Amino acid sequence: MFGGGRAPILVLSQNTKRESGRKVQLENINAGKQIADVIRTCLGPQAMLKMLMDPMGGIVMTNDGNAILREITVQHPAAKSMIEIARTQDEEVGDGTTSVIVLAGEMLATAEQFLNQNMHPTVIIRQYKEALEDIVTLLEGPLSIPVDRNDKTALANVVRGCVGTKFIGRWSDLAVNIALDAVSTVLLEENGRTEVDIKRYAKVEKIPGGSVEESQILKGVMVNKDVTHPKMRRYIQNPRIMLLDCSLEYKKGESQTNVEITAETDFTKLLELEEEHVRRQCDDIIALKPDVVFTEKGVSDLAQHFLLKAGISAVRRLRKSDNNRIARACGATIVNRTEELQESDIGTGAGLFEIKKLGDEYFCYITECKNPKACTILLRGASKDILNETERNLQDALQVARNIMLLPRLVPGGGAIEMAVAQKLLQKATHGPYRALAHALEIVPKTLAQNCGANTIRTLTALRAKHANHADPNSPCSWGIDGESGEIVEQTATGLWEPLAVKLQTYKTAVETAILLLRIDDIVSGSKKKGDKEPTKPSEIQQEQQQQD
Repeated sequence: MFGGGRAPILVLSQNTKRESGRKVQLENINAGKQIADVIRTCLGPQAMLKMLMDPMGGIVMTNDGNAILREITVQHPAAKSMIEIARTQDEEVGDGTTSVIVLAGEMLATAEQFLNQNMHPTVIIRQYKEALEDIVTLLEGPLSIPVDRNDKTALANVVRGCVGTKFIGRWSDLAVNIALDAVSTVLLEENGRTEVDIKRYAKVEKIPGGSVEESQILKGVMVNKDVTHPKMRRYIQNPRIMLLDCSLEYKKGESQTNVEITAETDFTKLLELEEEHVRRQCDDIIALKPDVVFTEKGVSDLAQHFLLKAGISAVRRLRKSDNNRIARACGATIVNRTEELQESDIGTGAGLFEIKKLGDEYFCYITECKNPKACTILLRGASKDILNETERNLQDALQVARNIMLLPRLVPGGGAIEMAVAQKLLQKATHGPYRALAHALEIVPKTLAQNCGANTIRTLTALRAKHANHADPNSPCSWGIDGESGEIVEQTATGLWEPLAVKLQTYKTAVETAILLLRIDDIVSGSKKKGDKEPTKPSEIQQEQQQQD
């Protein structure tokens, strides 16, 4: 930074590194490409697994794009924003995390040739935006087909398409049934609003032991608790369930509480007060004749004694989320004070309450509910690693099933929709970034073919020919890649469909990330490495020299 022939003026501090111009844009593109290369082999049914070790020594084995990128640490800021988009995709639609990274990396790579031709980034960005608008219009219009959300077979095919690319693919029928049952259970329609809250009301319980085939979905709730007293009943049919949010014990002082006792009888009076308080709470409960009492707080020995005499089973220290699930499953209301209990707060929707022992632990089952709006998915497996991966895969399947319920439109899978969109875009543009973006979409079928070990050039040429010969403008061409063998197949015959919501989000996120990274033309990194001393200021050097003189 020179000021008209004078000495250079330093604006930034000495330990700040600044890079700008073409070099930064090319670096960002390379960072994006490298992240995409890490993930590329994880696309499709023949996907490889990645084994990652975290700093604590734990192992993660997965082919879920988001889980992989969450575990690896990167330094380049552009690579960090690529990792961020996988997380966004996962939170928004739950599936397509691998595709979005591969697509974003390819879109950045295609922009490189235009930068080398000295095309201004804003020109590339403008054409990318135009292409994205056309893609969204095509997907929401002629390239997607509606589906009836009550048609179980069609929904099962879509979820199977999602599960097929995962570790759990070997048990796809089981996973598909669990996902569809869970989503239809927690589906709530009120005042014309559809709500599918999987996170809160579809709990996944992982119990090591047994085999994956033993996994099941319960028509009710299961919690990792036992009754408080060994003599309490552990098997009750058609139980009356009461849910509390208060403790059944005498309220003690918050901090150090001093009580002065002068006479001997005062201590007895204190004990009587405590007993009276607990007795009054228990009498309020017993008056409504419940069979089971769940509370989020503690239950004192005295309260256990009174409840046992009345033939009531008690379970204590429940999580708030578990209590909410039980309330949804059996129709009970959570009460904060025993004085306010009334008959309408009792839940009678459950058919069975029982305590079972699995492995070394006791589990409390509230099952056979009449109209449960909450459920528990019980996963079994040989080891913790298998259970964790199964849970991740199942979450994806649940999200896909949820997406179809909320937006019941489908597009053909196996790279067919990417080829169909690319074909439409190529018909519109003859040159420039718009056309390059259309070619970038072909990376999905190309990667699918690559991961199967097929001849990519021959396969893609044949696939392009099929799409070019497709005559009907109002229906999508469903020729795509068979992820198992790498052959070209018609997806209407194989029944491989994907939800429109996932694809829309994938394209939007990928194109917007490519645009964001192309817009960057300056990186200023002022971070100081740990252990490095700051460079000595010129004034300090002068002072040291004067002292030495």
